[in-house]
Amino acid sequence: MFKINTLYFIVKTDQFDLSQNMNLKQKLEHHYYAFDRTRISPDPLQFLHLFNDEKDIEVMGFIASVFAYGNVAQIINTLNSFVKLAENKPYDFILNYNKNKPENVFIHRFYSQNDVKDLFMLLGRTYHEYGSLKNLFLKGYKIKEVNLKEGITAFSKHFLERQKKRRKISLGFRFMFPLPVKGSACKRMNLFLRWMIRKDELDFGLWNEIPANKLVIPVDTHIARISRKLKLTSEKNVSWKMAEQITEKLKKFDPADPVKYDFAICHIGMRKLKF
Repeated sequence: MFKINTLYFIVKTDQFDLSQNMNLKQKLEHHYYAFDRTRISPDPLQFLHLFNDEKDIEVMGFIASVFAYGNVAQIINTLNSFVKLAENKPYDFILNYNKNKPENVFIHRFYSQNDVKDLFMLLGRTYHEYGSLKNLFLKGYKIKEVNLKEGITAFSKHFLERQKKRRKISLGFRFMFPLPVKGSACKRMNLFLRWMIRKDELDFGLWNEIPANKLVIPVDTHIARISRKLKLTSEKNVSWKMAEQITEKLKKFDPADPVKYDFAICHIGMRKLKF
């Protein structure tokens, strides 16, 4: 009798959890569709939508992601400065970047002028060598891996190793190219990859060689805070482990495209909306 009652309790508990999960899925889906293209701003993603050429979109995407930290108004101002500096031609600007022109640079928070110059110069060299950032990333991408951890590591190491041959790597430049193996959540890199790999009204799907279920959610303070409240993570500190944990929970709601909820969750937090 005791065993039967215990079993009954377990079944009822599972049913309750399932009900809670279905309610959460409905809310996630609602907010996913609510945040369409008309509600992008203010977000770095809005700058990618200024362009039609895939090369410009990829370059603008990477630049936008690298500078996507700090106050959102500051991020928007910095990216406006880049677009103006590039004369609305991001790809041509990076491909032909001249570091010796003093006007061809700006600063952002703790990125120094040298950090930004080195970024532009190494990006230009990478485009000359590989033709695109996609080609470089695919070189380190392993299809058998559950997510893009190894791909991000190889991609970041490419730039860090090239920079190391030139000069001592500064803290600012190292921050541009995070390593998940060091525990970083790699928020900005995962953001760039979301834009490039996912395909919908917001994201571009230019890198269709990589399935969307390999993506890891870009975790910042907004994502972390809401994810804890929704019990999508038990981690206290923002880290790669937290990002993986949230992503795996979201796969229960959409196994093929778990990161599709990222934009909505982030902006609910940024705009202090009710989930």
